[in-house]
Amino acid sequence: MSLAAPSSYDKTIVERRRPQRNVELAKVLQGARERLTSRRGLLPRFDRELLIQHALAVRMAAATMPLPLFLTSFGLSTFVGMNTAVAWGAVAMACYIFLFALTKRFSEIGPTEFDSQLWRRVFLGGHAAAGLGWAVFAGLDCADCGPLRFEVFQFSTLLLAVALTAMVSFTLRSVVAVAFAPLVLVLAYRMIGTADPVAMAMDAIIVGAVPFFALVAEHLRRIAAERLTHQAEKDELIAELDTARIISEEARHRAEEANLAKSRFLATMSHELRTPLNAILGFSEVISNEILGPVGNPTYKDYVGDIHSSGQHLLNLINEILDLSRVEAGRYTLNEEAVELTRLGRECLGLVQLKAQAKEIKLQAQFEQNLPQLWADERSVRQIILNLLSNAVKFTPPGGEIVIKVGWTAGGGQYVGVFDNGPGIPEEEIPIVLSSFGQGTIAIKSAEQGAGLGLPIVQALMEMHDGEFVLTSKLRVGTQALAIFPHARVLEVMHAFQGED
Repeated sequence: MSLAAPSSYDKTIVERRRPQRNVELAKVLQGARERLTSRRGLLPRFDRELLIQHALAVRMAAATMPLPLFLTSFGLSTFVGMNTAVAWGAVAMACYIFLFALTKRFSEIGPTEFDSQLWRRVFLGGHAAAGLGWAVFAGLDCADCGPLRFEVFQFSTLLLAVALTAMVSFTLRSVVAVAFAPLVLVLAYRMIGTADPVAMAMDAIIVGAVPFFALVAEHLRRIAAERLTHQAEKDELIAELDTARIISEEARHRAEEANLAKSRFLATMSHELRTPLNAILGFSEVISNEILGPVGNPTYKDYVGDIHSSGQHLLNLINEILDLSRVEAGRYTLNEEAVELTRLGRECLGLVQLKAQAKEIKLQAQFEQNLPQLWADERSVRQIILNLLSNAVKFTPPGGEIVIKVGWTAGGGQYVGVFDNGPGIPEEEIPIVLSSFGQGTIAIKSAEQGAGLGLPIVQALMEMHDGEFVLTSKLRVGTQALAIFPHARVLEVMHAFQGED
């Protein structure tokens, strides 16, 4: 019978992980494709957003645009006559009405029918039509006007028209250059045929103002595009954070369900395994001691001893797993009281004495005298010391030496230290042996079995006591294990009260 997991398990794991990678890869490919297909390096949705902003700006300007056109026509009538001024104003107004109609039609189309390149050309065509009106205005002449009077009026009006177009329609790329290209041609032709240096200078300023405001509009458009990009990145980040929060919540719920399942399993295991184990230990002890009569066969008696020791080992393993699970789940409560470290050290030393003698290991105790009591859980402290001593006895070779020390720390706390001259632990394996079920190479090669829970339980219990567990080791020299209790847990010695005579 094969113990390998069914292939469906691996398939399930792959299928769980693949969709997430596929979604991320699809997003990257889609973004790269959109940037490559866009001539300006912007995503298509940004092109649409810029065109929407342009259409909105033009519609907002529609309420105020008739006023400057009316004022220009009125001023023009004083130079070239009412008929010419009215005709020019009607043509210019018709061009801008056409542009406003384009923006209204643009707002009615849906995202599926949208073509950014097409609508950009359409809007540029509308601005070019409006620019033709200003080119006609620049081509007008007043023969009966005084020197430079009409030229100054043209200069100020055209400069204002170029500036307003750049400020209102900057989100449309190349709008200033396209709208006022006819104006530049008219002014350039007029500069060639004029002999007045002042008029030529004013025309040159208008011609130079067109590329200047074109650059200003392009700069503003880039700022708007960057703002849209940052806004999109912020929205994506918020969406990712929200997705991560949902995933975290789901993971937390699954972890809580798994923890509940683990607690139920441990409770069931505790009941279902301890009951037969107690029977195994009890009956094997009865048979081993021959309480109901002799066994008759020495080999059977040895087998009974092995059964008893194996059952005891299994019971200790179950107890350790349950203790560590309760500590990790935060359900391990400390029954704190005043305890003496030296007394607990002597008691634990007596419990491992027989096992140490069987391996001819020398035990030494170095306890500092007159130590005050410690505020701690006696059962937990006893388990800490016993785990450290048991580990030392387990891995110290025959003929070795183990020293247990109890004393003061430099900070006013108390410590329990167990020192042995065993094979030691490689430095890179210390984090492994401190993890649950972790075993170093020496433990794996050792004949004595263990679950790798002794030191993690010690570390967890010391954290519950606000203490510190320090494990240092050196190969072929030995291991030092220190359980350090803080000064806050040391009960101060109170002097006897001296009453007044």
